[in-house]
Parts: sequence; structure tokens; C-alpha cells
Amino acid sequence: MEKLYYEDPYQKTFTAQVLSCEPGKKGRYQVILDQTAFYPEGGGQPYDTGMLGGVKVLEVHEKDGHVVHETEAPLTVGGTVTGEIDWQRRYDHMQNHSGEHLFSGLLHRHYGYDNVGFHMGEDEITVDFNGPLTMEQVEALEREANEVVYANGPIRITYPTSEELEKLEYRSKKELTGQVRIVEVCGADVCACCGTHVTHTGEIGMVKLLSVVKFREGVRMEMISGRRVLDYLNMVNEQNRQISVKLSAKMDKTAQAVAR
Repeated sequence: MEKLYYEDPYQKTFTAQVLSCEPGKKGRYQVILDQTAFYPEGGGQPYDTGMLGGVKVLEVHEKDGHVVHETEAPLTVGGTVTGEIDWQRRYDHMQNHSGEHLFSGLLHRHYGYDNVGFHMGEDEITVDFNGPLTMEQVEALEREANEVVYANGPIRITYPTSEELEKLEYRSKKELTGQVRIVEVCGADVCACCGTHVTHTGEIGMVKLLSVVKFREGVRMEMISGRRVLDYLNMVNEQNRQISVKLSAKMDKTAQAVAR
């Protein structure tokens, strides 16, 4: 199967031949194509959704080397279908995945901590690191990460040979079998990864840390990037506006008004 999402992560539509279509669970069907632009869940990044031959694609997973599309209706085996991914969902994942790499890479460079847990939720990304950090250190890392965003440097994908890989310094360096995919973020991070990413740091938009709490021997952080930052700031601004109206206080004085 040809994985079009690796050849061009910006490809939104494609045509493919249906190789198989089998009944699955919950009344769904499991479809395998000869090529696909739908990213399957993996590496902490959620699956793509969208349409395939006019039928909704509800989930996408990789199984036994095949990308399996779970659809709400069957597709004709041997037929040609047009696929269309939910681009807003995909681009959101790309922005946030690249933002996480950028922040994790800078943290690793400065403090040597490893990213030991990563989950991309609908609202925020949760990342666990195996070492302590103060709020001052976290705020400094956030500022530095956004300076890299503003620089709009390249994010490169490479496939080093086994000999090159042995000499390469990168995060998540462990025993990996088969071809290893390396993501380099503008000199700020080098890491093995199977996810999709934007091609320049400027597309990340902004890296914003929402919370930092002690977790086991290190910290757990919640962060967002891209469009999620704008949505979050709009939500916070609206909440503050409502409070300012109720308390007859300027929006930059609401905390004082609440205390009073």
C-alpha cells in the first residue's frame, strides 16, 4: 500500500482502488485500498477522518502492515473511489504534533529530560517528562519555542541509513527495526517519529503551555499550538468579558474585583 500522507502531508484528496471490504464491528466495514492519504492512529497522533467514495470514514488504523479504513457503509471491491480527508482535523494534528516536538526538543537540549508520555486529545496535548521543572524554567522554554516559531525555519523529514542512524544524535534513540523516519525541527529538535508535520515552524502559529503539575518523578504538561491557541484565547477572553460586565470592572481588573 502506498502511504500518500508521507509523500505529501498536505494532500487532501486522492483516488484509489478498493482491494478489500469486510464487515467489522458496530455495523462498520473495514476497507483496504491500494493507496491512501488517510493517516492511521499511531505515535500519539489520532487518525484522520473524512469521506471515501461518498461514504464516511470513521476511524483509520494500521493492522498487519495495511491501513484499514473503518467506513459506515460498504465499498465495491475492485472499484475506484475518491478519498477526501477532513483537512481541518489533519492540519490541527500537524500543527500540534510539530509544536510538541519543538517544545520537547528544547526541553531535552537544556535539561536532558525525555518525553516519556504523549497524548493528543481533542482540546489539548498532554506530555510527561521525567524530570522536575520550575514555572520560571517552563516560561523561558515557552518563550524560546515561540522565537523558533517566529523564525519560520524548515521542518525536514529524512530516512537515514542504518550507518547514518548510528552516528546521528536524536531523541527517542532506541532499538528500532526497519526504516527509521527522522523529523528535524529547525535545528531545535531531532527525533524519530511516524506522525505528520508542517513543513515550516511558522505554521505552528504559537506554542502555549496551559498547565504544569508534578507527575511521578517529573512533570506533566498540557499544551496547545496552532488554531487551538486562538480558540482558547477567544474562550478565555469571553469568560473574562462576562465577569467584567457582572462586576462592573475593566477586563484587566477582574481579579481585583473578584477579590473585593
